[in-house]
Amino acid sequence: MSTSGTPLIEVRNLVKHFPITSGIVFQRRIGAVKAVDDISFDVYRGETFGIVGETGCGKSTTARLIVRLLNPTSGSVLFEGEDLIKRNGSGLKALRRDMQMIFQDPYSSLNPRKTVGSIIAEPFAIHSLLTGEGKRKQRVQELMDRVGLNPEHYNRWPHEFSGGQRQRIGVARAIALEPKVLVADEPVSALDVSIQAQVLNLLRSLQREMGLTLIFIAHDLSVVRHMCDRIAVMYLGKVVELGLNEPLYGFPRHPYTGALLSAVPVASVGAMKRERELLSGDVPSPANPPAACRFHTRCPKAQEKCGIDEPPLEPKGSGTAVACHFPLTEEEVRLRLPAALAAAQVSSST
Repeated sequence: MSTSGTPLIEVRNLVKHFPITSGIVFQRRIGAVKAVDDISFDVYRGETFGIVGETGCGKSTTARLIVRLLNPTSGSVLFEGEDLIKRNGSGLKALRRDMQMIFQDPYSSLNPRKTVGSIIAEPFAIHSLLTGEGKRKQRVQELMDRVGLNPEHYNRWPHEFSGGQRQRIGVARAIALEPKVLVADEPVSALDVSIQAQVLNLLRSLQREMGLTLIFIAHDLSVVRHMCDRIAVMYLGKVVELGLNEPLYGFPRHPYTGALLSAVPVASVGAMKRERELLSGDVPSPANPPAACRFHTRCPKAQEKCGIDEPPLEPKGSGTAVACHFPLTEEEVRLRLPAALAAAQVSSST
């Protein structure tokens, strides 16, 4: 994976505010939920780009904006130089062949009134491909076999499959048109731990075979580390840290990233002292986020400047960019990292 050259996807100043209204008949806007608030990043061809953060930070909204399942309030999403936000109708439909999505819940993302075969064949019907019934059935059965499902179960219903099998059906549907980009919105969070690894390995295998670019949304930091080349950490609709996998996990610079990593459970602390960072207070409402740095109300390093000036996302070396006036020091990171991550940092530097 290379992060040089022209990005495949360019997200620029992306904003999504959901209006809050009052009244039943004559509704008037009284505020807005700032789900995504001016974020920018690039995704390069062939990489796995991770977006991580707490529930409600704007991860899934960002995913839906990228594939235009939601229309943004402002900003742009460029795919191979084409602005998806300016495309509508047939133009958007054509671009969507190259961008597909895997949803979080394998139970609600499949139509219970359709057989598995018709669900997987739906992209062909929408785009008027493989018009012969025999050709579609053959292709669908090939896709089922590719994702580890029995092709003979073509005529079964979704309720006859387990959660892991249903997610494989969703994967088969997503790769049916051989897209260039696959957006996976927490694809294993609803699955048993014993099944998660199988689905993750399937995604990695498909990525290698098909040359896919993968945007991977998750809140499980261990899964993100296993899957992703670069990672964006989000908090209350903002990207607070963005960087390559190893530098970000080995030396997180933003206090929020450090707090997330300090909470990762480990089996043994060993000789390394471990200090878990407990954040004060609750996550503020995205309808009324704090001024300037949105994390300053919970940050152990916050100073007066943090509540006055919003820190820009700036490079801090080692391929990492951080939005923080007072980033973590090496000593602070050493005390807060779990032993497993600290050991990985040592091994990667030798």
